[in-house]
Amino acid sequence: MKRVCIVGAGTAGLCSARRVLENKMSATIYEQTDQIGGTWVYTDRIGTDDYGLDIHSSMYQGLRTNLPKEVMGYPDYQIQASDISYVPSEIVRNFLEQFTNKYQLRDCIKFLHYVVNIIPKRDKWQVIVNDLKKQSIKFELYDYVMVCNGHYHTPLYPSIEGANIYKGYQLHSHDYKNPSRFKDETVLIIGAGPSGMDLCHEISKVAKKVTLSHHLPESLKTLFRFNVDQKPDVKYVGEGRVHFMDGTMDEYSIIFYCTGYKYAFPFLSTDCGIHVDDNYVQPLYKHCINTNYPSMAFIGIPYYVCAAQMCDLQARFCMKFWTQQKSLPSQYEMLTDTKQQMDARFAKGYKKRQAHMMGEEQGFYYTDLAKTADIEDIKPVMTLLHNESSRRFMDDLLHFRDDIFRIVDDNHFIKIN
Repeated sequence: MKRVCIVGAGTAGLCSARRVLENKMSATIYEQTDQIGGTWVYTDRIGTDDYGLDIHSSMYQGLRTNLPKEVMGYPDYQIQASDISYVPSEIVRNFLEQFTNKYQLRDCIKFLHYVVNIIPKRDKWQVIVNDLKKQSIKFELYDYVMVCNGHYHTPLYPSIEGANIYKGYQLHSHDYKNPSRFKDETVLIIGAGPSGMDLCHEISKVAKKVTLSHHLPESLKTLFRFNVDQKPDVKYVGEGRVHFMDGTMDEYSIIFYCTGYKYAFPFLSTDCGIHVDDNYVQPLYKHCINTNYPSMAFIGIPYYVCAAQMCDLQARFCMKFWTQQKSLPSQYEMLTDTKQQMDARFAKGYKKRQAHMMGEEQGFYYTDLAKTADIEDIKPVMTLLHNESSRRFMDDLLHFRDDIFRIVDDNHFIKIN
């Protein structure tokens, strides 16, 4: 029986294990915490855990999803728990527990096992794991590896002149737990992605003043609370003042970075042939399979997607090739295909750091995977509803979570309020 090592027991790792088992392979999921759920697991702690490892989850108190639950389940296992569409994070966490139980995945999971190193060994993978409870190192051999460690765990900070001499408080959204730290403060939020927008709204409820700094070509259309204003990028920072690209300046007691995360795979040896350049993970065939070693796959790399749906699709994509039901293209063909697709993306204006961003075009990616592997595609309604939700988020931050959606069929949804 072929053995598959899966790194992480979150959304990607769980559906990967399910697909491995149904293809009559052996699955072992290494999970560094003691719980299922990955980034959906809340902890009060910041910094490091009891074993000195960086806290993985970026979950904060009171989070409600910024996508409707109707697009957040797996293709054949949906989130049923609520009449509303935008649900508390606990609903998603419970959903992943239920999925684990339904497909009997718990026996596959080794909790409190930290993957130290993964090294190619001839036609197999040597996986070095630390059993954190026993503090003992194990050496295991696997036929395949699925990297499912997510990409919301290693903060990305912008390089801003003067940030090192700033006298106020600075933190990244990874360490945000609740808005109490911001009460009566003057806050500069850098970054207007989903986290920046959401947390701007939460923090503005308690802060004296909030400025949202971003490099979008126009001011955001959505209404904010009365104490929020928008500024362009930061030019440089002094001890107390922040200077913006438009020549204005202001004083803030806190700089809050909502500047995203870095793809990080500290457990991969350099021999794996994977490198990350400005958040572009290379070389991956279809954003998924390591073209240097096609028995290694990365599940969940693309973002602004229907994540659970996509992770399941990617797992099925890998299984089709790993079970020899289909043959992978040659390395040359995979590299050529990747270059053609990436050149087309860059020609449209995508930057290198947006190499894995899907958004409005996610449906083309799903269909490409499905056609390449002759597997079932994600229903078109998922992309349509995801994109509608993203537009509503940008246009009406204060009220978009009041929307309630229902899936009608594979191609249609309705809004019922």
